[in-house]
Amino acid sequence: MNLSETPSLIRVVLVDDAPDIRRLLRISLRTHGGFEVVGEADNGTEAVALARSLRPDVVVLDLGLPDIAGQEVLIQIRASVPETKVVIFSGLETVDRAWLVEHAAGFVLKHTDLEYLIKLLESVGRQESRRQAQFPLEPQLRCVAAARRFLFQTLTDWEVTELYGDSVIVVSELVTNAITHAPSPGELRLSLLPDVLRVAVTDAGTGAPEPRHASSTREGGRGLYLVNALTSAWGMEPLPDGGKVVWAEVTRDAVVPEP
Repeated sequence: MNLSETPSLIRVVLVDDAPDIRRLLRISLRTHGGFEVVGEADNGTEAVALARSLRPDVVVLDLGLPDIAGQEVLIQIRASVPETKVVIFSGLETVDRAWLVEHAAGFVLKHTDLEYLIKLLESVGRQESRRQAQFPLEPQLRCVAAARRFLFQTLTDWEVTELYGDSVIVVSELVTNAITHAPSPGELRLSLLPDVLRVAVTDAGTGAPEPRHASSTREGGRGLYLVNALTSAWGMEPLPDGGKVVWAEVTRDAVVPEP
């Protein structure tokens, strides 16, 4: 396996209560290339929860949601995940365009040529300063050691090796769980944000990870307790095309931009 950093994809969450619209956007982004749809929601409550847990580069947000007004969803996402950009994709012309221009990264009406939206998402997504790296995982335990080496090399390249002590335990536990409980090809994803190192492991399994109390009669059982102790947050989300992603965030000293 090559321990190399791959070009980062723009991670997108789609929010629209119309399944056909989400499907059209998902297919269009996949066909264009350079994007990864990491989550979908058909209501505002779920949209905010996905943004908080997945921390995507961009949220594509419809204003006409059934539970929460689109503007309120935008406010909550910006408050919870300020690094995530929100692009409005709506069938409704709004009377408060000035407010949206100030708070959203873009506004596109649904009758607009879809290529315009994709180009906007590409431009907005590439403005993110995060660093990302991905590593393919085979359903073999030897991948755990390879994942640790990939982590060390990536943190060395990013000049944040001080994060290795905690993050290597997190990577080891998440990769081991994925290989053990969902023996399928997957991927280790690292994202460096100003305040956290985000570790995410994908697999094709459907079960949810649950911490188990260690037992004198069985091996293991402590892994997710270690993950919980070493991270500021962790969780699991289903992937749109099946499988799941288990993620965890290791806190780092915030990077203050130069004036």
